[in-house]
Amino acid sequence: MDRPRVPMTAPVLRLSGITKRFGPLTANDAISFELAQGEVLALLGENGAGKTTLMNILFGHYVADEGTVEAFGKQLPPGDPRAALTAGIGMVHQHFTLAENLSVLDNIALGTQPLLSPRFDREKARRRIAEITSEFGLAVNPSALVSALAVGERQRVEIVKALYRDAKVLILDEPTAVLTPAESRALFETLRKLTAGGLSVIFISHKLHEVMAGSDRVIVLHGGKVAGERRTADTDVHELAKLMVGREVLPPAVEPVPRGAVLMQLDGVSTAGPGVRLDGVSLRLHGGEIVGIAGVSGNGQATLAALVAGMAAPSSGSLSINGRPEAGWSPRAALAAGIGRIPEDRHSTGTIGDMTIAENVALEAYRSPRFSKSGFLNGRAMRGFAEQVIGDYEVKCPGPDARIRLLSGGNMQKLILGRALDGDPAIILANQPTRGLDVGAVAYVQERLLAARARGAAVLLISEDLDEVLALADRIAVMYRGRLSEPFSRGEKTTAEIGAMMAGAGSDGAAHAA
Repeated sequence: MDRPRVPMTAPVLRLSGITKRFGPLTANDAISFELAQGEVLALLGENGAGKTTLMNILFGHYVADEGTVEAFGKQLPPGDPRAALTAGIGMVHQHFTLAENLSVLDNIALGTQPLLSPRFDREKARRRIAEITSEFGLAVNPSALVSALAVGERQRVEIVKALYRDAKVLILDEPTAVLTPAESRALFETLRKLTAGGLSVIFISHKLHEVMAGSDRVIVLHGGKVAGERRTADTDVHELAKLMVGREVLPPAVEPVPRGAVLMQLDGVSTAGPGVRLDGVSLRLHGGEIVGIAGVSGNGQATLAALVAGMAAPSSGSLSINGRPEAGWSPRAALAAGIGRIPEDRHSTGTIGDMTIAENVALEAYRSPRFSKSGFLNGRAMRGFAEQVIGDYEVKCPGPDARIRLLSGGNMQKLILGRALDGDPAIILANQPTRGLDVGAVAYVQERLLAARARGAAVLLISEDLDEVLALADRIAVMYRGRLSEPFSRGEKTTAEIGAMMAGAGSDGAAHAA
């Protein structure tokens, strides 16, 4: 978007000499910067560069070892999120902070007033939420339980929750990771209106085109330090990418690969149970091919992923592997069929936070002779495999015996990728494989998926990043309300046409995949 130059005013935020250490690791090293009223500041950096740590210090979740935070000329007490909220700072976290047993409305209003008080006007709160969601184009159902929401829907609730509190400074950690291109444009258009009225924004994004389009100024972190600061109008994506990773980052080349035999086939599959149900979905996955599934979060992609991963089974229709119908479909059957699984949520379904890195990378094969004998786990073999993955995938971590919850999201994702691709699986489920990754890590993950395609694997890519789908997929299908469109070749439809399909245009009837 075309942003006017921000006038020089007294800063609304000032961070001075922020340093934070976790044992021998220095996450933030003497970081200082200011934020002006009405300014949009983008914060860039590799995974593990210290961006989220810095924002958690600003919001009061962490206490800095050194340095101070000032908001509107007053120093904020360290480690006090309520003081940050009172000062008018709102934060939308990359990893959600929602109470799953409460409704959307209760989550949004939580902390603003006692929910059980007879003076709590639920209808007034509902009207306020409706105003915000209408303005942003981010539909949420105030009556829905958060536990029933998909990842993308939860992110929308987090955004609405921050705006509900009339924030003067809004911190957004990967705000568009689960939005369609049209929704992303609408979000930034609304931010422009809000900043024109005095709102100030810090947003963390790995999408460099968004940084260029939506920010006034960019600060790049590398290794916990400020690697560079640029006015957006004076830089470009190539310079920013190089500042982030220290080298030129080129998009992976998609070379032609002969399409092989059908390795997995769904015929008229419907599902029962919680979540968005599949409705007559048919799909064929060929070796040497990436099939991309596009769609707005919450339209059945999670159910499709669960089906392929063995976490859900067809209530009608059939699922076949290498031409053989599968009965008794389960996670164990999926692993036995050679399916490498990259789950959507690396925290709740991809890893067990209090287990070590070594234990997590062996999770899907711990019963195999490679890692166990006579019912006893082989810790040395597990650590050896973990060290191999850490080295091959350039994971930044203390070592194989560290708790995996201590890692950044990007490094956690690299470990999951190494686990999923171990043994060269014939079928790969890549569900949001690059969500929250920096530009260098994104290129690395995409190169690995393309390498699997080149050796003859069938890859199902489920991604709410339409650019990623358009760049990697040989064929694309759009999911809307549990139904799957007829797939089409890359380049056959424009982004606008695909966006219209994601919004429901031409969604009558489930199509059968070629």
